[in-house]
Amino acid sequence: MIDHDVPPGHLTHCQICGSHDLELVMDCGLQPPCDSLLRPEDLNRPETHYPLRLFRCLICANAQLDYIVDGSEIYYPEYPYRSGITREVNVYQQAMASDLIPKIGLQPKSLVIDIGSNDGTLLSGFKVLGMKALGIEPTNIGQIARDAGIETLQSFFTEAVAHNLRRDYGPAKLMTATNVFAHMATLGEVMRGIVALLDNDGVFVFENHYLLDAIETNQYDTIYHEHVRTYCLKAVVRLFSYYDMEVYRVERVSRYGGNIRVFTSRKGRRPVEASVSELLKTEQDYGLYDGAVYSRFRSQVERSRDDLVNLVFKAKQNGLSLVGKACPGRCSTLLNYCDIGPYFMPYISEQHTSLKLGMYLPGKHIPVVKDEILIKDQPDYIVILAWHYGVPIGRILREMGLRSKLVLPLPQVTVWDGAVPG
Repeated sequence: MIDHDVPPGHLTHCQICGSHDLELVMDCGLQPPCDSLLRPEDLNRPETHYPLRLFRCLICANAQLDYIVDGSEIYYPEYPYRSGITREVNVYQQAMASDLIPKIGLQPKSLVIDIGSNDGTLLSGFKVLGMKALGIEPTNIGQIARDAGIETLQSFFTEAVAHNLRRDYGPAKLMTATNVFAHMATLGEVMRGIVALLDNDGVFVFENHYLLDAIETNQYDTIYHEHVRTYCLKAVVRLFSYYDMEVYRVERVSRYGGNIRVFTSRKGRRPVEASVSELLKTEQDYGLYDGAVYSRFRSQVERSRDDLVNLVFKAKQNGLSLVGKACPGRCSTLLNYCDIGPYFMPYISEQHTSLKLGMYLPGKHIPVVKDEILIKDQPDYIVILAWHYGVPIGRILREMGLRSKLVLPLPQVTVWDGAVPG
């Protein structure tokens, strides 16, 4: 058995198959953890930066960082991300609950456990539909879920926690992890915990950023310290085989600019569907296991970076105002890699429910302010940093009366002057 638990620090082997045959995909330099926003009193204190490099395994095709930041530093108690305040995420997760119940064949009162449950948005959908919902969330965001009536344990998910939960609640019919399963360096703990807690005919479903989508659409901003791994299906199939589990269904879904939704069960419990072999063939045909794809990716990243920097520089040179809209974790990678700070982008605006208001972007120290300031200033350019939600955000900005030019930084720099397309 491969040791899938990785301590903090430099990682020299593949976290899935253990191979040392790794190749650099992308070097984003030294960066702070993306959601470690600063308060005003932190601005004159030292700020820790870590290497941010993505490597790929030449054996199993897993993509991973080569430096691991301790999970307790990444997911500190005041971690500021909330899934439920983004309308598109809220709608998506409610639909996910409705979709999974019939696909898996859950009966009323079935136990559904969500790992990294955040504010309970996903579980609320299951609860409304008659399931017994339990969340596991290491940060204080879990209190928001409890206040909303979602039972939530504030803890990291470990094998010991899994055994305790099985003793107290019984086995889970469904376990989920949405944009969490690639985030935990203690992968062995998590896998052993899933095996211990899952019912014999239970299903574990996870979603995460998908390597093929990230490469195809130039998403270098998905490289950050929370994303220890960026999965392709080939690596996922291999991982679960170590634990006598198997992937029996897979779907490509739209969240965050391209996710993979993977259905797994104990080996032999459910028939393996054609979607698995079909997506493996898609990966092979695309060249996802070959070096040429990654060379092209690096060239595209550099081109998009240069295009964005040129646009920002010319706006400043011509006396035009330029600000940011939306502050997802991924924008920290983008702005730090492109070296865009408050001189070029004096603020990033966020909706009034954001936990990031009044704080500063790590590394670049750009302040995060309320949308009202954006409306008042009517800047010449607005860079939509949550570009994967560019159309709905752009339409909201137009409804707010903003006539600014809207800039999408990725997959390539695009400027909307006037109506939002689509």
